[in-house]
Amino acid sequence: MASKTVLQFKTNYAVSSKIEPFYKGGKVQISKDGKYIFCTCGTKVNILDIATGRVSHRVEQDDQEDITSFTVSPDDEILVTSSRALLLKQWDWRENKCTRTWKAIHTAPVASMTFDPTSTLLATGGCDSTIKVWDVVKQYCTHNLKGSSGVVHVVEFHPDISRLQLFSSSMDCKIRIWDLKSSKCVSVLESHYSAVTSLSFAPDGNTLVSSGRDKICIVWDLKTKTPTRTVPVFETVEAVVLLPKQGDFSKLGVKSEALHFITAGSKGVLRVWEASSARCVFTQTVPARPQPVEVGRGEEPDEHSLTHCLLLPATNRIATVTAEHNFLLSDLHTLVLEQQFVGYNDEVLDVKFLGPADSHIVVATNSSQLKVFDLATSNCQILHGHSETVLALDVFRTGSMFASCAKDKTIRVWQMNTETGVVCCVAQGSGHANAIGSISCSRMKQSFVVSGSQDCTIKVWDLPESLATREGGPEVLHARVTEKGHDKDINSIAISPNDKLLATGSQDRTAKLWSSTDLSLLGVFKGHKRGIWCLQFSPMDQILASSSADGTVKLWGLQDFSCLKTFEGHDASVLKVIFVSRGTQLLTSGSDGLLKLWTIKTNECVKTVDAHEDKIWGLHGNKKDELVATGSADSCITLWKDVTEIELAEEQAKQEDQVMKQQELSNLIHEKKYVKAMGLAISLNQPHTVLMVIKGILTNDDGAEQLEKTILKLRRDQKESVMRFCGVWNTNARNCQEAQAVVQVLLQHESPEELLQYSGVRAALEGLIPYTERHFQRISRLLQASMFVDYMWENMRLTGNASCGENQDEEMESSSLGGPAPLFTIDPNPSKGLDSEGGDSARLEEAERRGRGEVEEEEESSQQEDGESDDDVSAANKGVKSRKMALPEEGKENIEPESSSEGDSDGEEQMEGMENEEQQLLRRETEARLVTMTAGNQAETQSVTPRTRSMRLRR
Repeated sequence: MASKTVLQFKTNYAVSSKIEPFYKGGKVQISKDGKYIFCTCGTKVNILDIATGRVSHRVEQDDQEDITSFTVSPDDEILVTSSRALLLKQWDWRENKCTRTWKAIHTAPVASMTFDPTSTLLATGGCDSTIKVWDVVKQYCTHNLKGSSGVVHVVEFHPDISRLQLFSSSMDCKIRIWDLKSSKCVSVLESHYSAVTSLSFAPDGNTLVSSGRDKICIVWDLKTKTPTRTVPVFETVEAVVLLPKQGDFSKLGVKSEALHFITAGSKGVLRVWEASSARCVFTQTVPARPQPVEVGRGEEPDEHSLTHCLLLPATNRIATVTAEHNFLLSDLHTLVLEQQFVGYNDEVLDVKFLGPADSHIVVATNSSQLKVFDLATSNCQILHGHSETVLALDVFRTGSMFASCAKDKTIRVWQMNTETGVVCCVAQGSGHANAIGSISCSRMKQSFVVSGSQDCTIKVWDLPESLATREGGPEVLHARVTEKGHDKDINSIAISPNDKLLATGSQDRTAKLWSSTDLSLLGVFKGHKRGIWCLQFSPMDQILASSSADGTVKLWGLQDFSCLKTFEGHDASVLKVIFVSRGTQLLTSGSDGLLKLWTIKTNECVKTVDAHEDKIWGLHGNKKDELVATGSADSCITLWKDVTEIELAEEQAKQEDQVMKQQELSNLIHEKKYVKAMGLAISLNQPHTVLMVIKGILTNDDGAEQLEKTILKLRRDQKESVMRFCGVWNTNARNCQEAQAVVQVLLQHESPEELLQYSGVRAALEGLIPYTERHFQRISRLLQASMFVDYMWENMRLTGNASCGENQDEEMESSSLGGPAPLFTIDPNPSKGLDSEGGDSARLEEAERRGRGEVEEEEESSQQEDGESDDDVSAANKGVKSRKMALPEEGKENIEPESSSEGDSDGEEQMEGMENEEQQLLRRETEARLVTMTAGNQAETQSVTPRTRSMRLRR
């Protein structure tokens, strides 16, 4: 049971999907096959897959300059963009690769551009009143057309490429026809009195239809360059398209094969016009849109206007774009809306799951419209009803009905058809004196709704039982009870799971508990230092959670209204709080864009997720407690999935794999398969195991050669890891030999250029160099000490051999002197007889000379006594001299033969006190070594050298 309790706690959330802004205004174009929508969004061109409603490709400027215009070739292969940096870029948009960049030559940003039907010529119209034509294949500018006035915002090639004609329009409201053969303007069409917005050519190439903001459309005869018909459309027209000749358009009022065209403008609907009679034969109906109430003019507000209209012949559809950046896809033969995408949501104020299976989400944005998204296709329904910004939402337990409140002082109840997914308003109520900022629905049944307003009052609205099956217009609701609840704005309302209690949170820093039947006050929760943003009842216990602008979350007991726990961790206001994991955990969102998961029992923040770039106003979990939706002021809606079980399963699988690999590694080491063992240890990221493998290789007779072969067989990434490991090993004197061996192999077989390509090689070398220098210094000191010991050993051995022939005399000398004389004597006063700048060297040389003279005298006497050979003695003296010359400076300063010390006693007194403290310490260490060596070689030191014996005889 304990393990199950632990497993039910959530530990992490991961992004499941996102609804992001992909269009913020500008040009829109659709691919020839009708599968993709190209649109601008700041510095990017987003390519939207119509089938899934997701952005499938994204082309972004490297210089972070806004894109001013773009165009796609008719064969859908080339995308060309222009930016404020006055550069043109050619893209392979499927690979997200820029294939070419060149200067636009324009002195001002490019405002419009288009391809010719062959996808070889590109025309650009600039804000500098010039038009340039480019050969995309041969990559040069073919024409520079001057003569326009103001910004050239429309450029179109004639569909018959054999004519080589280019049509353009600028701010002077004139349409110019350019002959590309002569690079001259051959005709100017003048009839519009405002900016021309679009041009559309008839299939025969002899008829042109133009639209303008002067609320007229003009049909032109291109043979005579004169207008044949002027059609007053009584709205600002932003786009005009011609109906194809093929197809049945009888449902659009088309009864003849005469020229018909469709207009899109400020009225927000598509209308079909007959060019010959200049009359409207069909007007698109939008049943979900209510008639405007507060608009005194004859046309609808600008938010409903259409800015673009595009034909999709491949799919028999027509696409329009609204001023609110919504994409509408309608059937071409009936103009019935089929699909809808939202390009920009603005600031998201609230978000809730909707539908019996939580298949949709309803979103309140900084708009009077509600948006219902299908999570599977990203298709969006736009709900019209409120006249001002919608502030809050709440969903009934069934999931098919929800309520909304807005700044227009009204509440609305909406019903979703579970079969078709269509949402409609079924009830509305008004009565508050100010904007309604919070709303909550009953939990047990769809029986009542509670609203809280900025007028500090609380209202309970009863819902009729027949509301779910009601047909026709929305029913009018009336408040059953009203109560003044707080001294300031009411920000949140929560209803208990049994519908008996309700809680309100206000800017006055208090939360209050009320009876839902008569709104009688039951208790007050005090403790927050700033206004309360959100309240939530626990689904399991009698606990109320509150989040505040003071950055804390508090849990309150409903029995005594005391604060049970306080959660601190947010650095800014905590805007939303919900219970998850059956009331054992909390999920909070703040104005810092963070999402935090808390465990109530331990008061611990389990996970912090950087979810958004701005305030997270909306937070809601689905019925299965596996998905969480967040909506933020950065216009993003994110769906988060509980990945606790997935991560736990992955961790278990990882541990099992680790155990298997560890066993395999042990087997490989036992079988001495060092190459595979090293590769496996590197993959397991076990530097110590790799070190043990290298040490095992070096223990063999041909260890160096085998190590070299093993290192060279590794992959590059494995060599990078070994190099990184060497930096760690080299810090320890025990492992530096193996590290240096590996580095030596890499330096011998890899060129410097190849080594510099390794990941992290610079940091590894920076760590290797100082410790390598330290190891070399240590080895140098060891070498000097070993040379000194070697010198002493050789000196003792040679002098011992030279005295072997004088055993008889030694015995006599020993008996006369009372005991054996030491080979060397330790200076009891080490501070005398040494200098710091080489005086000891001069003293040693003088001692050698005197020693040689004494030896010569001794040789003469010894030849008379025992006939000893002169060659043996001179050879011994030469060996001693050579060892003295090879002795390091430290050894010369720390050892003195007895004869030299006695011969130079006067010089030692003159050089007294000239050595420093470090030399004294080194001398003492040397003296200790000499004592040890003398004791260990007692058998050899029982005799007296000829040189010492001669000196004693003289004394």
